[in-house]
Amino acid sequence: MEQVVHEAVAQAGSHGGDFAAVALVIAVAALAGLGFLWLRQPPLVGFILAGILLGPTGLGLIENNDSVAFLGEMGVVVLLFFIGMELSIKAFVISLRQALLVVGGQLVSAALLAVLIGLLLDVTTREIVILSFVIAISSTVVAMKMLDEMDALRGDAGRIAVGVLIAQDIAVVPMLIFVSSFGGQGFDITATAIRVLVAVGIMAGLLWYFGRFGKLKVPFAEKVEDKVELLALGALALCFSAAAISGVAGLSPAYGAFLAGICIGNSTLRSRVIPVVEPIQSVLLVIFFLSIGLLIDLTFIWDHLAIVLLAAVGVVAAKSVLNVMFLRWTGSSPQTALIAGLSMAQVGEFSFVLAAAGLAAAALSDDLYRLVIAVTAITLLVSPVWVSVMRRVEATLTEGLESYRNALAVAYAQELREVGRGRAFVGHAVAGSRARLIAFNHARRERRRRKAERRAENKAAKGAAASAVKAEPDGGQHS
Repeated sequence: MEQVVHEAVAQAGSHGGDFAAVALVIAVAALAGLGFLWLRQPPLVGFILAGILLGPTGLGLIENNDSVAFLGEMGVVVLLFFIGMELSIKAFVISLRQALLVVGGQLVSAALLAVLIGLLLDVTTREIVILSFVIAISSTVVAMKMLDEMDALRGDAGRIAVGVLIAQDIAVVPMLIFVSSFGGQGFDITATAIRVLVAVGIMAGLLWYFGRFGKLKVPFAEKVEDKVELLALGALALCFSAAAISGVAGLSPAYGAFLAGICIGNSTLRSRVIPVVEPIQSVLLVIFFLSIGLLIDLTFIWDHLAIVLLAAVGVVAAKSVLNVMFLRWTGSSPQTALIAGLSMAQVGEFSFVLAAAGLAAAALSDDLYRLVIAVTAITLLVSPVWVSVMRRVEATLTEGLESYRNALAVAYAQELREVGRGRAFVGHAVAGSRARLIAFNHARRERRRRKAERRAENKAAKGAAASAVKAEPDGGQHS
């Protein structure tokens, strides 16, 4: 009995230490988030830094264990579920053409960048494919947060960027299926193609159905719409059930959660479910970004600092230029393309999931996985600063050009006045010549009209005289 009591006390003490660690993690994450919010930056950057600080290569207060990774995966599943609920099918269809063109361009350019990186690092073909997927994806959470901070989320830039980001999130599903198929000895392209086609077909069918027939009517909706607990429990049950079924079917858990989100978002309970699920999603996202920080190996970054920084800066710069270029080619204005393109310059949170799937399938080496994690985290950390700097550079260049024009105007004021006088003189001369030409043409037309009238009068007079002569008897010979 005494031994049992000692074991219980020891276990309680162990749990107390675990709770202390959890409390410390939450406190540091909250303080970091508040700090970055005060700096007018996305709080999730603070969450990542908190994970780095407390992680195995930081202060070592948290080990990167399976529980944290599992909670991070739950965060991704709930994130896709929430994105599906928030998806406005009508708005997405309006921007679908441009979104597909931009995402297609991003995938092609990301593949070229991945090939270049692959040649420099001597990696395999499978790793190049995974790298191209990783580079192409942008962060939906970071981009939407930055657009909201710039008051651009509800404008043209926000609408276009959200359309492209949703198209990317949808593209993650076949990417995950493709990367997961790399596991094993061989790659079955037929089975992979069938799974991708099935996934795309189901999603396209859902989008078509809701676009044509409108909202789903949930049975007993009026009885549960005010029951917060039942709404939260039911929504999460549907989310994780769909994720489980999708995973067992060989697709992706995130895919099933996304489909479940679309169904809830196009039902009569949408407005009731979103406020209930949003806090849960926010908590799981905090854990997800904390887990990203825990995955970052500071020793690896320090040992390969030049490669990591070069890859991060190169990816952000290339994505910025290419995004703006693709948006301009597809019809966006320069200002809209700049804001939307810069907001999508980072590597996204789903890139962690793709990299983890590649590592699990033994298609991605451990060093390349750590490089992907480091580069993705750095781009997420610097993305808000990057957008701010690039917008200031653009504004400075515009202001500098205007100042340069003003300086030229002051330096050559006399010449500009003479040019103005000459322009005025030429304008008056041209106007006078034009008026004289108009008057000359008018007078000439008037003379022609009068000549024509006189000819017509003379002809009429001659005709009348001839008729009178013919009307006299014997032509006037008997008089």
